[in-house]
Amino acid sequence: MTSILPPVHPGEILREEYLVPLAMSAGALAKQLHVPRTRIERLAAEQTAMTPDTALRLAAFFRTTPEFWMNMQTAYDLKIEAAAKRDEIARIAARAA
Repeated sequence: MTSILPPVHPGEILREEYLVPLAMSAGALAKQLHVPRTRIERLAAEQTAMTPDTALRLAAFFRTTPEFWMNMQTAYDLKIEAAAKRDEIARIAARAA
C-alpha cells in the first residue's frame, strides 16, 4: 500500500499550525510546558521525535489530546519505515487464508 501524501513530521504541524499562527517561539512554548527550550526547538525543526511526555504537555496546553500528537508521530514513523523497507516488505508472502 502506497500513500500519495509525503510523511509529515509532528514538528511541522506544531510549527506551522500552532507556533506560527500564534507568533510564539519554540522557547516561549517550552517555558509554558516546563521543558528545556531545546526539546521544543528540535521538535519544531523536525530533528527529534514526539515523545509521550511532550504529547501530554502539548495536549494540556493546546487543549488537544495526547493521541493527536502521538498518532502523528506513529504515522510519520510508519511512512518513513515503509519507504526504507519497501522491497524487503514486498518479498513477504501473505499468509494463506
